[in-house]
Amino acid sequence: MKQLSILFIFVALGGQLLFCGPSEKTLELQKKAKANFGLLPDKSPGSENDTQERIALGKKLYFDTILSENKTQSCNSCHNIEGKAGGVDNLPTSPGAFGKNGDRNSPTVLNASLHFVQFWDGRAKDLKEQAKGPILNPVEMAMPNEKEVISRLSQDEEYPGLFAKAFPKEKNALTYDNLAESIAAFERTLITKDRLNDFVSGDHRAINSDEQAGLEAFIANGCTSCHNGVALGGNSFRKVGQVHPYKTDDMGRYAVTKKEDDKFLFKVPSLRNIAITGPYFHDGSVKTLEEAVKLMAYHQLGKELDDKEVESIVKFLGTLTDKERL
Repeated sequence: MKQLSILFIFVALGGQLLFCGPSEKTLELQKKAKANFGLLPDKSPGSENDTQERIALGKKLYFDTILSENKTQSCNSCHNIEGKAGGVDNLPTSPGAFGKNGDRNSPTVLNASLHFVQFWDGRAKDLKEQAKGPILNPVEMAMPNEKEVISRLSQDEEYPGLFAKAFPKEKNALTYDNLAESIAAFERTLITKDRLNDFVSGDHRAINSDEQAGLEAFIANGCTSCHNGVALGGNSFRKVGQVHPYKTDDMGRYAVTKKEDDKFLFKVPSLRNIAITGPYFHDGSVKTLEEAVKLMAYHQLGKELDDKEVESIVKFLGTLTDKERL
């Protein structure tokens, strides 16, 4: 009779089983996750003065090949955000305007506004400064100088008017500085939302039991010593090969500062959307997320994870993908 009553309730609820609240273990895990990562902001820091006109101009510039010498490359060429793309081109290193590849992997532009500096070596203090670099880089977009960029945009039918609308208080609105500010304003809109964020917000069903086990393993193994904060990274420099040496000829931040202590230091990459932004590491040499997890555990933490532990952590990392890009 008791079994029939349960069946009747199940059918009456449309075949949906209702559960009580989350377990104590899940609640504790939510607390740990919130303490380590916090919540993604609704708006990027520094976006207070970003108008719709400025964002629209930045978006147009982001996708426009007019900013490259031979009009073949746009920002989106290396940092693809169209459709379900993860803000990267998914290549080890990216080809520039004249076919030559850069020497580092192109990092995702998604959530880049949450990083404390830009580029692997931190040579740009913010998105605005970062936006100025690739356009004039001889390997990337290869424009000869700022003056030539502005001259080209000034001769366009649309850009003079769009700059004037985006910067209405400026007599001469079409400047290289305003170009970079506009692209940065657009990039500040690229905040993603994922299931981990929902979990930390209080939705205990947002990630399943296997993914929760992966999150527990991620924390327990010390991955949060580098991958913490709202971006799960992007907020510190660390030596690649912190415990066991990692073979690379790239000196990292040392190329910028020339300080001995900065040799092999790189900005810790964000793990948001990591499942769709491979290949991995500053050199783009690691093809799979499983291999990346195993190598990072060994080189950075001195741990040799077995395949089961790696698989578990990778399942958790899948919860960091933007829900609109699944």
